Amino acid sequence: MRFLPLASLLLLAAACVPLGTPITSTAPGTQRPPEYYADKTLRYQDYTYAPDVRSVQCYVNTGRPNEVLQPPVVALGQSPSIVLEFDVLGPQSQRFTAKLIHCDVDWQPSVLTDMQFLSEINEFLITDYRVGTGTKVPYFHYRLRAPQVKLSGNYLLVVQSAGGVPVVSRRLLVYESQVSVGLAPGIVIGGQERFTMQQLDFSIGYGTVDLVNPAVEVKVVLRQNFRWDNAKYNLRPTFVRDAERRLDYQYFNFENAFPGLSEYRYFDTRSIQTVGIGVLHVDPRAMPATTVQLQPEVSRSQTAYNQYVDSNGQRVFESREYGNGATNADYADVQFQLKAPQPAPGPVYVFGALTDWQLKDEFRLKYDEAQQLYTGHALLKQGYYNYDFAVAGAAGKAPNEVYFEGTHYETENQYDLLVYYRPPGTRADLLIGYKAVDMNSRQ
Repeated sequence: MRFLPLASLLLLAAACVPLGTPITSTAPGTQRPPEYYADKTLRYQDYTYAPDVRSVQCYVNTGRPNEVLQPPVVALGQSPSIVLEFDVLGPQSQRFTAKLIHCDVDWQPSVLTDMQFLSEINEFLITDYRVGTGTKVPYFHYRLRAPQVKLSGNYLLVVQSAGGVPVVSRRLLVYESQVSVGLAPGIVIGGQERFTMQQLDFSIGYGTVDLVNPAVEVKVVLRQNFRWDNAKYNLRPTFVRDAERRLDYQYFNFENAFPGLSEYRYFDTRSIQTVGIGVLHVDPRAMPATTVQLQPEVSRSQTAYNQYVDSNGQRVFESREYGNGATNADYADVQFQLKAPQPAPGPVYVFGALTDWQLKDEFRLKYDEAQQLYTGHALLKQGYYNYDFAVAGAAGKAPNEVYFEGTHYETENQYDLLVYYRPPGTRADLLIGYKAVDMNSRQ
């Protein structure tokens, strides 16, 4: 599921507001979202803490047209930097600072001091901000370039308001190529699973690294579409080939397999004067924001695989009327619709990069038994969106996307492997290897 090759899809962001609630902003006369944002405790994950912060995007600044689709992963010491952008709803600008927190492999803060991974004071004032122009919903757009670091590993970039209250946090990865990483699509060994799952086989060559006990010292994380919510952790090598100085990871119980799912659903609101793909109706005269009603969707769990190009659950922002999506794209009240003859076995959510890959209360859909229809609203910035529908499961479990989306081994997905190692006598987990591959690439 890869980015649509449209030249106009150049800017990326994500925006959202509680489903089924009034549009929210700091503008006079509007209401604030409910309890989701009440807890300001810092979380070591991609998270938004303030209800007026929208359209957060974090990517590698490559200078290419599709750069906003690149995950925040960079090589140590190389020039491409990671950029964080976000909007703050309201007519007044605010003062924000940012800082980096070095984390271990489990995304807990490490014991390193700031000067051990930075060459400058760990407080960065965000001075690059602009006001949204020609929009019904007032907002300011902020942009920050992450500083260079001296060590590879996991970093949490935290944006804070006055008083040190967090408003946005994003995970960043800085890697070095100390080991050779082999990552390739494999063949699922199973019955029906070979038609529904995607397997990744991988190995790690450590010829240039002196590892005393590689089976224990090396830790790996396998991700699908750069997501953290369903990543594979605690994968141990099945073979340690000392003579070849290589670790092989070959499993038979789907430890390294993911549901292929389907290509993501999509809609296009880059224009609010005309009806885009996936849109049923647009009312540009509505106040306080334009209203957009999407086409009713249906379950795909029993349908055959349908091939088309998507952007792997991501989103791109742009205004067809005025161009620059960063400051010219307006916000619209978008209504989602999902036909279902009966309620799902759990709460149903809109899901994707627009929700930070989390089941947020503000994206929960309500079921109307008389109409056999799930509906919900979200305040979203103009753009092209990918998303799907997910059913909440048990606490701590990944959401069930298969229930409404189905799953197919033919689906195009991206996968990456993170290789961590803590040298003896040190206090930091280093990211010593990184590899990304496409499954069923369309190119």
